[in-house]
Amino acid sequence: WAWTSFVVFSISQSTMLVVGAIYSMLFTGVPGTATYYATIMTIYIWVATGAWFALGYAYDFIAVPVWIPSTMLLDLAYWATRRNKHAAIIIGGTLLGLSLPIFNMINLLLVRDPLEMAFKYPRPTLPPYITAIEPQVGKFYNSPVALGSGAGAVPSAPIAALGANLNTW
Repeated sequence: WAWTSFVVFSISQSTMLVVGAIYSMLFTGVPGTATYYATIMTIYIWVATGAWFALGYAYDFIAVPVWIPSTMLLDLAYWATRRNKHAAIIIGGTLLGLSLPIFNMINLLLVRDPLEMAFKYPRPTLPPYITAIEPQVGKFYNSPVALGSGAGAVPSAPIAALGANLNTW
């Protein structure tokens, strides 16, 4: 269950990040703008984490995704290919999709167990008769990082192309 969630998280985070980051970078034409975009998003999540903390939840109740190193690779691909838009889409989008699950797994290893957090801070709106679904142990017993990286890299390049076509030049 946790690994399936991680793979779904990897796909959604990498595609969401790449479309905004490449749009920002190609709109300005300046390498480094994708990293700036990820920094702003990270600060927004810090604010959301602070809001949850103010409501009485644990500080690490929301795990802040690690976006900045992946967007640095996107910026680097754009810079290294002399501002080639198509190389940014293919190389940068793939690098972002491959690297984001790796950085996020390192991040998730440092926060407290989400299952422990879920039982310690249950949702107040859940009815008492709902019980947790037992996890499917043994499925996808390889690395969730490899599965997340592969699953995140495949849609990241086409989604990067979508983000690149959102501007009008």
